[in-house]
Amino acid sequence: MKKLLRNTLRSSWFQRAVGVLAAEYLRLVWRTNRFTFDPPDVYQLVEPQMPAIFAFWHGQHFLTPFIKNKDWYRAKVLISRHRDGEFNAVAAERLGIGTIRGSGDHGGAFHRKGGVGAFREMVYTLQDGCNVALTADVPKRSRVAGLGIIMLARESGRPIMPFAMATSRFIRLRNWDRTTINLPFGRGVLVGIKEIRVPADADAAKMEELRQELEDTLNQATSRAYAQLVRKGPADG
Repeated sequence: MKKLLRNTLRSSWFQRAVGVLAAEYLRLVWRTNRFTFDPPDVYQLVEPQMPAIFAFWHGQHFLTPFIKNKDWYRAKVLISRHRDGEFNAVAAERLGIGTIRGSGDHGGAFHRKGGVGAFREMVYTLQDGCNVALTADVPKRSRVAGLGIIMLARESGRPIMPFAMATSRFIRLRNWDRTTINLPFGRGVLVGIKEIRVPADADAAKMEELRQELEDTLNQATSRAYAQLVRKGPADG
């Protein structure tokens, strides 16, 4: 029985079915929440900077495909090669977002998880005029930004656009990243505070400084988003 269940969960038809259902559920959530933007002209500020690197926290990422609100926006998202990533990949592609498969981790498992190939593909994607989106967290360490995005910005010369999305109605899981499942029929907000640029000649000290700035900016954006909805954020218990 366990083997049958395991084989079912790993089967391509099951992963595709879950991905399709997830995409359609998220579409419902997006359409039934009344979203506001902070600042109100956030798109006018961001568009001239494209292609850009869009950064957000893991567990707060489900509605991020909907920042692509114009047909001419092009975007790809980094998704892990783990089997759980298959659901996310199917959902993202159904919502009009391309995928790059691999790890954003630049630790010891970087080569094993396909990190080098994914990093190169992200650089090429940005050079081709396409936006790249990825979570900023170090794997299994919630709300701790890694150096991967900083390295990508230095190599590509493109700005990092940290942002947060939240809804007034949600369920929060008790896992490592406090995953937030957004619910329909409420209010939502997208917060983007500022861009972060990484000089091509940034040394280790400067890279760490900007990594901390990214972490602080994402935390500030997340807190600001939930404060506008009068709800506690994922870091507030």
